Amino acid sequence: MVLVGLILLYLLLEATNNRDLYERNYATLFTINVAVAALLFCGIVWVGYSLGIRLRQGKFGSRLLVKLAVIFSLVGFAPGLLIYIVSYQFVSRSIETWFDVKVEGALEAGLNLGRASLDTLSNELAAKARSAASQIAESPDISLGLALGKQLDQLGAAEVSVWASPGRLLSSVAQSGLRLSPDKPTAAQFRSARTERSLSWFEGLEEAVPGAPTGARVKVLVPIPSATFELVTEDRFFFVTKALPSNLVSNALAVEAANREYQERALARVGLKRMYIGTLTLSLFLAVFGAVLLAVILGNQIARPLLLLAEGVSQVAAGDLTPKLAMQGKDELDGLTRAFASMTEQLADARREVEQSMAQVDSARSNLQTILDNLTAGVIVLGTAGEIRSSNPGATRILRVPLTAHVGTSIEQVAGLEDFGRSVQEQFASFLSQRTEHGLDHWQKSFELGAESGKMQGPFDRALTLVARGAELPGDARLLVFDDISEIVSAQRAQAWGEVARRLAHEIKNPLTPIQLSAERLELKLSGKQTAADQAILSKSVKTIVDQVDAMKRLVNEFRDYARLPAAELKPVDLNLLVQDIAHLYEGEHLGVPVHLELESPCPKVLGDAQQLRQVVHNLLQNALDASESAAGSARAQRSVVLRTQWQKAKGRVRLTVLDNGTGFSENILKRAFEPYVTTKPKGTGLGLAVVKKIADEHGTRIDLANRSEGGEVVGAQVSLSLAVYQGETV
Repeated sequence: MVLVGLILLYLLLEATNNRDLYERNYATLFTINVAVAALLFCGIVWVGYSLGIRLRQGKFGSRLLVKLAVIFSLVGFAPGLLIYIVSYQFVSRSIETWFDVKVEGALEAGLNLGRASLDTLSNELAAKARSAASQIAESPDISLGLALGKQLDQLGAAEVSVWASPGRLLSSVAQSGLRLSPDKPTAAQFRSARTERSLSWFEGLEEAVPGAPTGARVKVLVPIPSATFELVTEDRFFFVTKALPSNLVSNALAVEAANREYQERALARVGLKRMYIGTLTLSLFLAVFGAVLLAVILGNQIARPLLLLAEGVSQVAAGDLTPKLAMQGKDELDGLTRAFASMTEQLADARREVEQSMAQVDSARSNLQTILDNLTAGVIVLGTAGEIRSSNPGATRILRVPLTAHVGTSIEQVAGLEDFGRSVQEQFASFLSQRTEHGLDHWQKSFELGAESGKMQGPFDRALTLVARGAELPGDARLLVFDDISEIVSAQRAQAWGEVARRLAHEIKNPLTPIQLSAERLELKLSGKQTAADQAILSKSVKTIVDQVDAMKRLVNEFRDYARLPAAELKPVDLNLLVQDIAHLYEGEHLGVPVHLELESPCPKVLGDAQQLRQVVHNLLQNALDASESAAGSARAQRSVVLRTQWQKAKGRVRLTVLDNGTGFSENILKRAFEPYVTTKPKGTGLGLAVVKKIADEHGTRIDLANRSEGGEVVGAQVSLSLAVYQGETV
């Protein structure tokens, strides 16, 4: 604040010496200085109030601070007051001596002299112009231009011209040559010149600046006497423009400006005196206020080592071991502060080491928790009674149960996990009883969850196969780690079924053709050699054999297709066009169950194997038609099958959905529909959806199966899969 006040005071003093700066900024600078002085005063009041409170509370060093503040304040105030009194008298008397009657008279005389010089110059030019007008009157009109050129040189004018009474230019000559548009007098000036026989005036004096080149001019307009004795003649006027001397104009303007400024200063004499006295008074206040603040600051510097020690001792007593300030001086008090700060730093280092150890433990715990949270495997910490102490998100995801809501509850009491919890407790009991004898450090076992006697149990939407491992933790805790290997088991099962299907198809297909040919040959040999009744029995038996052989061939072909499904060759495929081609094949085939298409357009191409996708649509569409036909006898609305495509632009995928109005899937079939040989059809093989699932896996997509319901009643099934969009396709 003191620095800002000094800067503003300097600017204020500069403003008093510069009239333009004073007029623009003095009021603002003075106001800002007053504001700074007020803030300094408020600071002094606040410091005094604080010192008074410290003194009243008996804080260490308060009396010393007050004493130093008073001493420095007196040292600063007494000289400042003396200088202020002397300066006040000096300023008051000096301003009055600035204004003198002789100076004012000299300025007035100079102003009158300049005006007289301009008037004399104007009168002389008017007299010469009248004489020149008489000479021009005697010149014939044909030589008017020559006469004007002669008068231009004689008069030393910048421009001469002759005008007719209505303001019509007859001729003009200028020093710079021919002018296309010379200056034209006004109609009033023409009338005044006719009445007064001559008219002169000045132009450009108002725009002139002292000390700079001027464009001031004197102009004279006089009537030209008529040289003929005609009764009606046209009035003519001689117009002269002459530049004024630059020195004369500059001196006249300088005298006028000085006189004007002198008069303004004389009128503002009282205000000027107040300005200087106000600035002087403000300087005194700033100096005194600054001295008081400096007194407090310097006093604080002297008492600071003792205050630091007193404050540091109180902080250490309160348990605050943060680094303490120390003085860098060479006296004993400064050395004492450094020793105290060193002692405090050693105590703080000891505490910091303890805190770092605790932080490392917390960090390790946090890292362990982060690892557990991001594990795909499930981790549960159990108590000795099987109660859940903690779990990670992987355990909740696998078991489909919010385990955090069951902390403190035995795992055997969690709905849907009763059998699993009981088996885990039995494994832990067996492990603890045998670990000493066999030197075991953990146990491992697989569990089947969610399926019992062909029915789904608990919160699971499919059968789960878990591989679990258990171990004992310190503090009577038990660790249970498990992972879902259902997909692995399912893949192994599918691979095994594929191998079985391949071998079974090979073993069955070989004898089918001989059986069929033998039956047909037998019918051919015996036809016409039997009675009518025997012939009918023979034909019926042969037909039965042939039909059953055809059925066995179809079954063998399905086995072969499932076992030998080739790898998908992913290429851009127009899914809408593929669906339309397949739906066209079913027109008229199932009249009772129409097929409706809901294809989104535009729809980008997808990455897929066209032949395999065609097989997927065929299988899903055939299943939907069969399901709708099997439920056609119920009292529901008319049956139909819907093939729908949807472009999910945000996900970059196209979704294919098949909807039917059949009876839907039972809960048991819904959760095992994609396993081989799981079917609800009397003559089905259970390979249709298994093939669809295998093709979906080849395309890197997921197939979803669900029942459709309205008002709590199942009204059909819905199968959908989402295919990736071909990146080179734009819509």
